[in-house]
Amino acid sequence: MTKAHSVNTRISVVVPVLNEADGIPQLRCKLGRVQSVLAEFGDTEFVFVDDGSTDATLPLLRKAFPEGELCRILSHGRNRGVGAAFRTGFQQASGNIVCTIDADCSYEPEGLKRLVEEMIEAKADVAVASPYHPEGGVQGVGAWRLVLSKVCSAIYRVISPVPLYTYTSIFRAYRWAVIENVKFESDGFVSAAEILIHAAEQGYRVIEVPMVLRARQLGTTKMKIVRTIGRHLAMMSTILMQRFGLSGVQAGRRAPQTLAKAPDPTTSAGYQYSTEKE
Repeated sequence: MTKAHSVNTRISVVVPVLNEADGIPQLRCKLGRVQSVLAEFGDTEFVFVDDGSTDATLPLLRKAFPEGELCRILSHGRNRGVGAAFRTGFQQASGNIVCTIDADCSYEPEGLKRLVEEMIEAKADVAVASPYHPEGGVQGVGAWRLVLSKVCSAIYRVISPVPLYTYTSIFRAYRWAVIENVKFESDGFVSAAEILIHAAEQGYRVIEVPMVLRARQLGTTKMKIVRTIGRHLAMMSTILMQRFGLSGVQAGRRAPQTLAKAPDPTTSAGYQYSTEKE
């Protein structure tokens, strides 16, 4: 599939949400800024995926973000994990470019514009916010979360097919071809690293954009630390087995996955780029 990007194209922003009732007003304000800074690209579509919230998140989302052509609110009914929320959101996204963000607004909304711009400028397929890049930064994040994320990223940098400083950030921009063709199986936070590794294995170009990660102001993190560590270790083991030929299964080299929809973006005579691999 080939899509074109122009001043009249659409960007989809997928937002996984879990028990964020206290943060919905802040999220509405931040996403209003997202819509404003992305306006030069054309329409901005929001796809919310409530991942089994047990508080008032879902009704508050529906009140704050009326559904329509540019806003969808989906619900899992039970907690399945952020990776599963991404898969659900990707199936409903209709943009040429698909962005993912944290519902806790850990990165400033203007960062999405930087990701999209740098992805286009570099003719890349994925742009990742990178707080661990030498030009990035971290402010107020809990020590345990910071150590886990930094250590995981450092190990992935050594063993994965794409050398990055940050693998665990979900603040990203993707060309549609990546969303359509890169299959990932993790349901939890490990999906962030899995998507990058599989994208690189399939020949897509991944870049990182230095940014500042700030601690959430409302609510608490939803990461289950012990489970997340275990799943990262399992993925690292799979990568190492593949690299050294210890397994006959080429883990991570999946057959392309085709989503059950093919959006047709609006195009014009403006600047264009192809979502086919460069």
